[in-house]
Order: sequence, then structure tokens, then C-alpha cells
Amino acid sequence: PPGDSYGVLPRPCHALVLLNPQSGSGRALDDFQAVVQPMLAEADIATTVFVTERPHHAHEKVRDEDLSQWDTLVVMSGDGLLFEVVNGLMERPDWREAMKKPLCILPGGSGNALAASINYYAGYDHVAKKKLLTNCTFILCKGLYTQMDLVSLSTASGKHFFSFLGFGWGFISDVDIDSEKYRWLGSARFTLGTLQCLAKLRVYQGRLSYLPVAAEQGSSPAPRDPQAPVTNGHIPQPAGTEAPGSLPPDSLLPPLGQPVPAHWTVVPEEEFVLVYAIYQSHLGTNLLMAPAARLHDGCIHLFYMKAGISRVTLLKLFLAMSRGTHLDLNCPHLCYVPVRAFRLEPRVAAGVMTVDGEALACEPVQG
Repeated sequence: PPGDSYGVLPRPCHALVLLNPQSGSGRALDDFQAVVQPMLAEADIATTVFVTERPHHAHEKVRDEDLSQWDTLVVMSGDGLLFEVVNGLMERPDWREAMKKPLCILPGGSGNALAASINYYAGYDHVAKKKLLTNCTFILCKGLYTQMDLVSLSTASGKHFFSFLGFGWGFISDVDIDSEKYRWLGSARFTLGTLQCLAKLRVYQGRLSYLPVAAEQGSSPAPRDPQAPVTNGHIPQPAGTEAPGSLPPDSLLPPLGQPVPAHWTVVPEEEFVLVYAIYQSHLGTNLLMAPAARLHDGCIHLFYMKAGISRVTLLKLFLAMSRGTHLDLNCPHLCYVPVRAFRLEPRVAAGVMTVDGEALACEPVQG
């Protein structure tokens, strides 16, 4: 796409492949050997395969390892393992350098949202399973890479994450977590989970606020320029005043205990069926949630569904989402707004929150 600059991996190339043998229906290692390895060999890409044995194994590996011997890090798993890798890299003292290392996702889980999004951005037909894996491997073989946005999320209890896919609360997060027990079904687990959560449809109370993309235009540099500080009425510190290795400041976010700035929008409704802030196009292989999203658009695509929606309408929306036509239904309960930042303050700690598909305790959060 115009405006995106591409890098090219060297030839020959050495890749560190982080692979979770338990992900999805447990076929990742077989699929890697049968589908991926022959294609990479042909493309002159040598691999070191690191098979994870427990949660946080990949997180520790990329946080502590000397990464200079590899040209790219390849994650063959669902979205959860990439979340570990991104956050492990961001914990390194040399995170600025480490984050320049190209990352590649090869779908090996039941939730392969980023892989499906990249397949969509690349202009390929909508595919799943082995075909999606082949397409993503082909992108790796071509060796082209470009920038991707990350969202900085912080919670009231002091947790801080970097997220590449989305943050959710309510219906979608419930489906994600409740369907864990059907992992063996692969992506069909989400269909079953959706029907179950539909049967016991719940309402969540809280306050949602956001900084719309439109509200801050003219007051700040274009977000595409990575050098330009995005200000929010704060004087940006001259570069180099932060301690070496310190993380980028959340310049758009006031501390969680303080009210949001006056130019933010506070949603008048306080009862929701779901809130989902997504930064990529796909929420799952068959869910095209934000058709307008791009890898590097500086934008959080915020969706929320107000209470009062019927189960039939909700099901219709989810069926339409498989084609990305849910917004065409003009459902008054479903709202979509592109934002730069958001805050969600649940009234009580009810329901699960998820970040990139991983469960979080329910508490105030902003990103």
C-alpha cells in the first residue's frame, strides 16, 4: 500500500522459529514439518526450531536471549504465543533495537487473527487452515516486511502490556475464554462458544471513554511519522531525556485515577453486551471485524454493543461479520468509532477481559 516502506530479509536467511506444540488442535509441529519446512528450504531460509514446553517459555527466551544470530523471529502458533513474544521483547533493556527484528506469524492455533489479517492485507482470497498457513509461509519466503502498530495497555492494578490485536470485554471475551475447553475442535470452538454465550446473554455495566481520531486532528503531527511526538496538551520531552531502555511514554493517557481530558468522548450508555478495541482487520479466521484496519494506520478500531439487543440480531451480526458486512446492517445497538486512545471502567468486577485472546482480571483499563 502507498505510504508503507518495506524492508527485505537477507538471503540466505536464518530464522528462529518459536513453536507451541499444544496450540490449536495440537498439529503445529506436524504442519511445520510437512508444509512450512520444505518451502523455507527452497527459499534459502535456515531455521532453528524452539519448541515451547510451558506458558511464558517463549517470553523468557526472547527476553533473555542474544537475538543477533537470527534475521527474523517466526511464531508458529495461535495469537497467544505472539503476545508472549512481543511482551518479552518489550521487556529487554535494548527493546528499541530488538523490536526492529522482523516478526512473522504462521497460523498454528485455533485463533489465528493476525495471520488472517495479514492474508487480507496482502490481497489474498479468504482462506483458512492449510491454505492460510501456505499463504503466510509464502509471505515469509518472499522476505518482505513492514511496520505494525502496537497498543500500550495499562490496568488499575499496575499491569502494563503491549498488544498487537485487540482488547475485549463482555460477549466476545466470554466466547474466547469459555470455548477454551473445546480447543480440540480448532476454530469451530468459537462457533460453539458463541451459541452457548448467546443462550445466557449477559449485560456488563461500566463507563467507556475515548479520544476519537477526528477530535485530535490539527492538534498533533500526522501519526504516520514515527519521529513526530503525538502530544495531548503535554510538552513532549526532548528525545533522549528518558532513561536509556525506558518504555515510550503514554502521551495520550492521563493516569487511570484521573478523569479523562475534556476533548475525549464519554459514551452516555453504561450497559454493554460487549466492548472490543481491535487494531487489525480480523478477530478470527472467519471474523472480519474491522475491514478498514491496516497494519500501520495509527488507529484503534473501537466497537461497542449497547444492552437491549435481541439474540436474533446479535446472531445476525456475527454471521455478517464472517464477510465483514456487519456494519451495513445499521444496527442501532452496534457502534463503531476509530479512536487514538480509550478507557474502560467496569462498575463491578464482572466478566473476563481479554488482551490478544489472553484472559485478564476485570478492572479499569486504558490503551
